[in-house]
Parts: sequence; structure tokens; C-alpha cells
Amino acid sequence: MTDLSGRIILVTGASRGIGYATALALATGGAHVIACARTQGGLEDLDDAITAAGGHCTLVPMDLKDFNTIDRLAEIVTERFGRLDGLFGNAAELGDIILLPHTTPKTWDSVIGTNLTANYRLVRAFDPLLRASDSARVVFVTSS
Repeated sequence: MTDLSGRIILVTGASRGIGYATALALATGGAHVIACARTQGGLEDLDDAITAAGGHCTLVPMDLKDFNTIDRLAEIVTERFGRLDGLFGNAAELGDIILLPHTTPKTWDSVIGTNLTANYRLVRAFDPLLRASDSARVVFVTSS
């Protein structure tokens, strides 16, 4: 893995699965990971694993559908770090596997809020911080 010492990387959906593994790998590579997820316990497990591997992270328990929290997080990252070197957007919501006409407006809004609007808000809020980096990267993933 590339040496990521001194890099600041935000990972959403970091409490399990792909997000957890990515956050751990990035921290093991030297990055300071800002780990975001709804699940406090999963974030604490991640923190234990990162610490055991000699890495560092900041835990941010949050629901990305609370869009104002994304803006507040960007303000905090600005104050604390002054830049963001990477954004790994992994948080996603599948919703119900049913015919579209049977999908409730509440489910639709939740899925769109997590998978689309939150990612737009992340890019919008963190754009100045990413531009402050000498080599910023943004990666969004999805899985089946």
C-alpha cells in the first residue's frame, strides 16, 4: 500500500463491511481516518482495531440523512485539519426489494436521501477542503 502518513481521509459507512475494511486499511497505511457511521458500537470496534494496528482515527456517529450534520462536520474538519485528502463514500441504503409502485414515499425518500442527496451534500460541503489538499481523491462505491 502507498504510504498515507499525514493524510486525512473521511470514510462513510465505516462501521462494517467495505467501509470498515477500507478505514482499517487506510489507517494502517498511515492516514488519519475520519470514520462516519450510524452504528456507535461498530465505530468503537473499528477504533479498537485501528488503535491495535498503530493507527489513528476520529469517530463520527451520524446519520448522513441529517444533511446539516454534514455541513457541521465540514466546519469541524476545517478547524481541526484545514484540508481533506480523501473522501471514501461507502454508506448506502438498499430499501425494499419490491415493485416500484409498491415502494412507499417514506422508503423512497430514505433511499434517495442516503444514496444520492447525502453524497451530493458531502461533495458540496467538503469541496473547499479537498481543494486545499495537494492530491485529493474522492471515491464512491456501491455493492450488491
